[in-house]
Amino acid sequence: MGVNRGVLLAAAALLFAAVMLPEVAAVRYIVGGNMGWSQSVNYTIWAQDKKFYNGDWLFFVYDRNQMNVLEVNKTNFESCNSEHPLHNWTTGAGRDVVPLNVTKTFYFISGKGFCFSGMKVAIHVEKPPPPPSSSPIKSSSPPSLRSRVFVPALFAVAAAWDALLLLL
Repeated sequence: MGVNRGVLLAAAALLFAAVMLPEVAAVRYIVGGNMGWSQSVNYTIWAQDKKFYNGDWLFFVYDRNQMNVLEVNKTNFESCNSEHPLHNWTTGAGRDVVPLNVTKTFYFISGKGFCFSGMKVAIHVEKPPPPPSSSPIKSSSPPSLRSRVFVPALFAVAAAWDALLLLL
């Protein structure tokens, strides 16, 4: 069983890049938790202890035959007016994903009268916090090339080798 050398090189490069890049931790929130997008949740309370950052995702799970997911402006959010949504996120499957890719407050409601029974949520999206600063280097000399490149590369090659062994 032969393995294409180009595939192995690409896999090694990808693993090396993954080791060298800082970690990005986008979060996918299921709106309403285990109750989903339903009349049984107070969405103000659900959202109050969460921090939403640019790059996170909202996942709406609901009865596709009854409800929908509409993004509206603040005025229509407060009055439960679903006549002119900014965006209709409803795909028809009852499993809708909304990227939080702008730093602003998003306003979501369910039309068809459900907003009046509490199916609405305001999500304030902030810029992600800066990555934690690294501790200062105590040595007066700069880090060696070996410590900055060789060690992460060694881990990447080892991971690629393990992946190759799994393919064989």
